[in-house]
Amino acid sequence: MPEALIIGGGVAGPATALFLHRAGWAVRLFESRAEPDAYGGLFLNVASNGLAVLETLGLRERLVADGHLSPSLEMWSGRGRKLGTVPNGPAGKPELGSVVVRRAWLHQVLRDAVDAAGIPIVWGARLDDIEESPGRVTARFADGTSASGDVLIGCDGVGSVTRRWIDPSAPEPAYTGSLSVGGFARVPGLEPTPLRQHMVFGDRGFFGYLVRDDGTVYWFANPSRPAGDRSALRDVPASAWLDELRAAHAGDPDPVPRILDHVEGEIGAYGIFDLAHVPRWHRGRVVALGDAVHATSPNAGQGASLALEDAATLASCLRRESDPATAFAEYERLRRPRVEAVVAYARKLGRQKQGGSSRFATAIRDLLLPIFLKNAMNDTRNDELYAYRVPV
Repeated sequence: MPEALIIGGGVAGPATALFLHRAGWAVRLFESRAEPDAYGGLFLNVASNGLAVLETLGLRERLVADGHLSPSLEMWSGRGRKLGTVPNGPAGKPELGSVVVRRAWLHQVLRDAVDAAGIPIVWGARLDDIEESPGRVTARFADGTSASGDVLIGCDGVGSVTRRWIDPSAPEPAYTGSLSVGGFARVPGLEPTPLRQHMVFGDRGFFGYLVRDDGTVYWFANPSRPAGDRSALRDVPASAWLDELRAAHAGDPDPVPRILDHVEGEIGAYGIFDLAHVPRWHRGRVVALGDAVHATSPNAGQGASLALEDAATLASCLRRESDPATAFAEYERLRRPRVEAVVAYARKLGRQKQGGSSRFATAIRDLLLPIFLKNAMNDTRNDELYAYRVPV
């Protein structure tokens, strides 16, 4: 029985483990965190292509049970003018729209399936180095332990150790110029927003929100600022973020200021990075997938879904090809054009979010945005975002 070592317990790692387990592989999953984080990551969009992968794993229904169905995005100017409505899924097919879920819930759904399959998860295992020998590959961890298998699959995120081992000259992630700051709120009297999210192109920043049936508000903002250390962002208290965001969005239409006045719990903040092109995805018995080789900004709502696609595609290639290098090359051939196109598209969408440097610039942006949105609705790439057929 072939054995896979999978590095990373986020989205791509557990999904890959489940697909390979079905294919008769022995799998071990290694996660650097000491334990699950019930809050980490706030929330994310799982698009129809990602939901199709979860359906194949028998997990879609459970995930959606605690999600907010969101087939439509309503766009607003910072002056309260509706700019348009765009599909958050294949155009004209709201039943195939996206769902917004807490990231921790997606992780739990995948992790519970891994546990049910009897796949071991080793917590607190931070990858430090990789060694390859004839017919085997060994992962060495920061705590001095090690593990060996037939292949090593790096699902270790945008800061991937695996990517750097495959190619020491691999590019570093590029900072997009924006942060993602967000959290949860409960605003008295604010009505639910069934089947949609609201996006506000404010004068001094972008703001998005939805209201669940129970009144819980999911909100985020994308302030522009120079890149900073991630740990330094974590050290900023919630009160400081709220002071900054209230000032930036004070002139935005209702309910944006009210949401910021009724924030509950922690506030998450991180820099938005992407990877437009990583020249090498694999080396010998080692391959990387997900954010490790094609991190995308959240502007297209495709990060988690692309990771799920990678998992299904890689497992299919390993089923068909007994030689790992051949399987990895086929996986890269199938995936690279699609994911690089999505990363570029998400970057383009992100530029539309930036506030103007002056009132005149903002007015021009608001004038052109409806045209951009109309073109986006008719852009064939919109439907291509969701066009993934799960291998059988």
